[in-house]
Amino acid sequence: MTLNDITLAVLAGGKARRMGGEDKGLIPVAGQPMIQHVLNRVRQPDMAALVIANRNQEAYADLGLPVHADSLPGFMGPMAGMMVAMSLAQTPLVLICPCDTPNLPADLAQRLLDALEQEGADAAVACDDEREHPVVILLKRELLGSIEQFLAAGDRKIDLWYGQHKVARCVFAGAADAFANINTPEQRQELEQQLLAETHR
Repeated sequence: MTLNDITLAVLAGGKARRMGGEDKGLIPVAGQPMIQHVLNRVRQPDMAALVIANRNQEAYADLGLPVHADSLPGFMGPMAGMMVAMSLAQTPLVLICPCDTPNLPADLAQRLLDALEQEGADAAVACDDEREHPVVILLKRELLGSIEQFLAAGDRKIDLWYGQHKVARCVFAGAADAFANINTPEQRQELEQQLLAETHR
């Protein structure tokens, strides 16, 4: 398979309590909403993409991408968004990324695809030297039925669901910063200063 067999789904459905309830994906960083940085880094030419958002859907639609809400009520967490993305995708693979990780590796999609195929896995999850990042994952769309059953049973813990499938671990050595979530105004300011410094190099 190739990168054109992947749909990128950016999850923007959380409550962002530590950001004062602001919609994190739309918070401006260095002149662009945070979600745009994710798209710029991860989306490859001709790669289909969509946004899962439970608020401010018109603002997200301004990105020129399809926008969909969770089908389950009550902010059920990232797995609810993953389920919607997998149900809508027209490709055999779905790449899940959160909207608040604007420094993701530019080769994320290709390396996850390589790991998936090399290990004959159902999914490939991104890791740094210290830990897994379970919401940065490439999934076979055929896992949709499994995730539907898992959520219907009242489960929400993503690690438990992964345990039911063969998941390849794709390690990005020395790249912990690339997977950092922006959760506070202070982290947003630090990121903005970093991005602006890179622009002026």
